Amino acid sequence: LGHRKKSIMGVTVLMVAEKPSLAQSIAEILSGGRCHSRRGALEVHEFDGTFRGQQAHFKMTSVIGHVYSIDFPAQYNSWDKTDPVDLFDARTVKLEANPKAHVCDHLQRESKGCDYLVLWLDCDREGENICFEVMDNTVDRLRQVSGQQVFRAKFSAITAPEIRAAMSNLGEPNKNEALAVDARQELDLKVGVAFTRFQTRFFQGKYGNLDASVISYGPCQTPTLNFCVERHQAIISFQPQPFWQVRPQVSKAGTRLELEWEKGRVFDMDVATVYCQMVREAKKLVVREVVEKEERKGRPPGLNTVELLKYASASMGIGPAHAMQTAERLYIMGYISYPRTESSAYPPNFDIAGTLSAQRSHPIWGAYASALQQQGVSIPKGGTDVGDHPPITPVRAASEAEIGGGDMWRVYEYVARHFLGSISPDAVYRKTRATLVGGGETFYAHGTMAVKPGFTSIMPWRASANEPLPPLQEGEALPIAEVEMYAGKTSPPDYLSESELITLMEKHGIGTDASIPTHINNICERNYVSIQSGRRVVPTELGITLIKGYQLIDPELCKPQVRAHVEQQISMIAGGKADKGSVVVHTLDQFRQKFMFFVMKISRMDSLFEASFSPLSSSGKPLSKCGKCRRYMKFISARPSRLYCPTCEDLYNLPQGGSIKLYKELTCPLDGFEIVLFSLSGPDGKTYPLCPFCFNYPPFEGVSKVGVEGASGSRSGMPCSLCPHPSCAHSLANQGVTPCPECGDSPAKGTLVLDPVSAPKWRLDCNRCSFLVYLPPNLHSAKVSKETCEDCCSRLLVLDWKKGSSPLEGGETSLTGCVTCDDTISSRVEVKHGRAFVKRT
Repeated sequence: LGHRKKSIMGVTVLMVAEKPSLAQSIAEILSGGRCHSRRGALEVHEFDGTFRGQQAHFKMTSVIGHVYSIDFPAQYNSWDKTDPVDLFDARTVKLEANPKAHVCDHLQRESKGCDYLVLWLDCDREGENICFEVMDNTVDRLRQVSGQQVFRAKFSAITAPEIRAAMSNLGEPNKNEALAVDARQELDLKVGVAFTRFQTRFFQGKYGNLDASVISYGPCQTPTLNFCVERHQAIISFQPQPFWQVRPQVSKAGTRLELEWEKGRVFDMDVATVYCQMVREAKKLVVREVVEKEERKGRPPGLNTVELLKYASASMGIGPAHAMQTAERLYIMGYISYPRTESSAYPPNFDIAGTLSAQRSHPIWGAYASALQQQGVSIPKGGTDVGDHPPITPVRAASEAEIGGGDMWRVYEYVARHFLGSISPDAVYRKTRATLVGGGETFYAHGTMAVKPGFTSIMPWRASANEPLPPLQEGEALPIAEVEMYAGKTSPPDYLSESELITLMEKHGIGTDASIPTHINNICERNYVSIQSGRRVVPTELGITLIKGYQLIDPELCKPQVRAHVEQQISMIAGGKADKGSVVVHTLDQFRQKFMFFVMKISRMDSLFEASFSPLSSSGKPLSKCGKCRRYMKFISARPSRLYCPTCEDLYNLPQGGSIKLYKELTCPLDGFEIVLFSLSGPDGKTYPLCPFCFNYPPFEGVSKVGVEGASGSRSGMPCSLCPHPSCAHSLANQGVTPCPECGDSPAKGTLVLDPVSAPKWRLDCNRCSFLVYLPPNLHSAKVSKETCEDCCSRLLVLDWKKGSSPLEGGETSLTGCVTCDDTISSRVEVKHGRAFVKRT
C-alpha cells in the first residue's frame, strides 16, 4: 500500500518538528485536519498534498529537543584517572541525548526513500543546531534527486496563517548558527567540567558540611553567582550614617500637604537644628509658585523574553525557570507566539490588526480590543528589532477556564494585556508642583491627576496614583502646625531580586534569553543561593566562599566581562564573521592558563573554606568499621553523603539520594569492611547492601557499575547486587535469580536479585533498572536456592508461608520453585516499577 501510494502521489516529504505536540499541530493545519497517525518510536502523521508544484505524500514527525548531547569519550569519565587539565585538549563525542526514545533509529527509518526534508525546528540558534542533528540522521538516506532537498521553515506562532506562510516560503538551515551552538557547548563542557572536577575533589576531600553534591563552576553560572555575592558584600560592608530632615506640617482645605525639602537631608545634627529653628520661627509657608504641565507616560514596547521573566518574578512570584516552562507550554498549545525572543519592536510586516482582532471576542478585554480597533491602534514605538522573532503576543483569545487557571492563565493574561497596552495610546497626566518658602528654606508639594489613562486602562499596574493637590494660589500663606526634625539612618541596599538579577545578566551579556532561567536555577540547585521572601536571591555560605576565593585567585573567573567577550565571539560565529575552530582553540587556551594558575593558588581559596566549614575529621557520626584499621568510620550525611575513616584518612563515596544504615554488622569476605544498606524512600524504594571499599574500588576487572561517574557528587561503584564473588552471601552470584525482562538487550542488562530486607513484602529488584517483582503475600521467609530451573535456567526460590496463609495444597507451607515457570508462584506475583538509584553507564 505504501509503495502504491508513493507511485500515485509522486514525491515523499519528511517533515520534522521539535516536539511531538508541535508535529501534530502543524500536520493538522497543513492537512486541513485530514491526517492519519501511526505510532513508531515517535508519532508520525501522514497526509497527501502538493509540494513545490508536485503531488506529494507528507510524513510529519518530531524529535524530543536535542537529538545529541556532547560529552567526553569513556576514557575521560574516571575522576580518579583523568587529570582535569587534560580535558581542555580532550576530544568530544556526540551521544544520543535520549537513547531510550530511539530518536536516531526513528529518523533513519522514516527518512529512508524520502525525496525531501522540511525542518520545523524552533527558530533560534538551538533550533538551527537541532536541524543539523536531524540532517545527520536523514540526508544520507534520502533518494537522490536534483536541486535542493533540505528546507527550513521559519515561523513564530502555531497558527494556520503563520504555518501556511512558512510552508510557502521555505528557506535553508543556517550552518553558522548551528556552529555557534556547537562552540558554546564545547567551551562550557570543557571549562566547566575541568574546574568542577578539581574543586569538587579538593574540597569534598577535606570538608564535611559543604552540603553540595558537586562544587561546580560554570562560565555563565559563576558570574551570575558573582552578582549576588557582590550585593551581599555591599550589604555587609555598608556603614549606616545618621541624617536629619526638616519636615514642616501644613494643610489646605483639610488636606495635609506632603512636602519635600529642597536640601533633601543633612548629615550634621547641629546644622539641621538651625534650619529647623529658622522654619519654626517663620510660622508659615508662603506659596511662591504653582506650575502645572501635562506629561505623557509612554506605552511599553513589545514584550520580549527578559521582560516577561522579570515581570513574572517581581509581580507574580514565579521563578524564571517555571515562567519559561509555562510560556513554552502556552506556545505549544497555540495560545501565544514563540516565547524566546530578544526583540521588543514589532517588525514592519507584523500583523498587528489581525492579532488585535483575535482578542475582540475575549470575555474580559474583548470590549477594550474592539474599542481600540475602532479608534485605530497606536503604532508601537521604541524597542529593538533584533531580527530573531517578533515580540511575544497572544495568538488567540482564551478564557481562564479554557487555559485551566493557575500560572498558565496568569502568564497568558499578562502577555495579552501587554500586547494591547503596547498598541494603545500613551497615558496623559497633569502634574502640579507647588513651591513653598519659609524661614529661608524651600519646600515642594507634588500632585498628579490622570487626564487620559491610555494604555494603563488595560495595564492598571503601570498607572500613576491620582493624588491631586488642593487649590493653591501664588502668595498664599499656610500656617505651620508643627516642624519635625526627623532623624534617620542611611540603609544598605536589599539583596538582589530575581528581576534585578535578570536585568544585570542581560546588561552584561551573561547567557541568552533562553538560558538565563537555567543559570539562575543552577545556582539554586547547587546550594550557592536561596530564594527568600520577595524572591530575593540570597547567597549561602558556600556561594559566598567560592566567589571570595575566585576574587583572591583570579577575579576574571567570576567577572561578567570574560563571559560577555566569549558570547560576542560566539555571536560572530553565528553571523559568519569568525571561524568556530579558531574561537574554540583561542578561548580554551585562555581558560587552560587560568585553570593552571587556579590550581597553583588553590591554597588561597582553601584558607577561606577552612574558616567557614568543618574538616572531615570533626564531621559526621560513627557508623561502620573500616576493614583496614578495624576502627569506626564516620558517616557524613551532608551532601554528598560519604564515609570517612579518621584513622586511615580515607574517604569512601556512597550512592546518593537515599539513607544509609549498618547491615547487621556483617562484613565483606573480601576486605573485612562492614556492609551498609542503601535505601530509597517510599513504598517501592529499593534497598541494596554494599561494601564501602568494593563500591569505590571494584575488585574484579570489567565488572558493571551503577551510577554516573561524578554525578550528584558520587562516582559510579559496585554494590553487592553486582558483585560476582561466589563466596559472598550478599553477591549477585548468590542472590541473583533471573534476567530482568525490562532492561532490553543492552550490554548492561540487569538481573533480578532478592531484596534482603523487604520482609514482610518480599520482592525481587532489578540491579540495573526500576523493575521489581513482589513475591506472593503472607510469606514468612524467602531465600535463593543453589538449584536452577530446568526450563529457563533461573535460580529457584525457597518460599515459606505463614501458617494458615499458605496457598499450597494440604496445608503445606514450603515451596521451592521458579518465579517464571512455576504457576503457583508466577500467578501470585505483582510486577511494578519502583524508584532506582542507578543510571546506566
